[in-house]
Amino acid sequence: MELYDGRPENGEGRLEREIRTYDFLDSLGIKYNRTDHVAATTMEACNEIDAVLGVVICKNLFLCNRQKTKFYLLMMPGDKKFKTKELSSQINSARLSFAGPEDMLKYLDIEPGAVSVMGLMNDKECKVQLLIDEDVLEGEYIGCHPCVCTSSLKMRTDDVVKKFISATGHSIKTVHLVGE
Repeated sequence: MELYDGRPENGEGRLEREIRTYDFLDSLGIKYNRTDHVAATTMEACNEIDAVLGVVICKNLFLCNRQKTKFYLLMMPGDKKFKTKELSSQINSARLSFAGPEDMLKYLDIEPGAVSVMGLMNDKECKVQLLIDEDVLEGEYIGCHPCVCTSSLKMRTDDVVKKFISATGHSIKTVHLVGE
């Protein structure tokens, strides 16, 4: 794996949703580093990607309430354990569960394994509420996928929060997860 500045030189062999991510970031003037890799299916593979990027990639969970009337994208540190009860009380939504692949595709144009804050650019009607653990906001950088699981990006947290999320029309709800 190598670390590159910005987008690939050409889009050959890449999905349209990935190229659209680079176009959006470039249009906002957000600088990013990128590495390409095989889909990470083990923690060891994830650790290798993190080492190349020099940042821990966020754990991104796409959640919904039982009725599937509310959807949430949760960004949290990769080393924290997720407990639904801990989050449910903070967002007043009981019975949270993982949303299905069809909802990921419908709202974020993302498939399982590639869930990322970048998918919010595809949620034009802002149907997904963004939840970010406060520890993620304290980091200088955020690592995430560009809507595919075969590349990973490193960007300044400030750029993601102030430029990217703002441009998508979404708002942030900060949450506190102990995750022990």
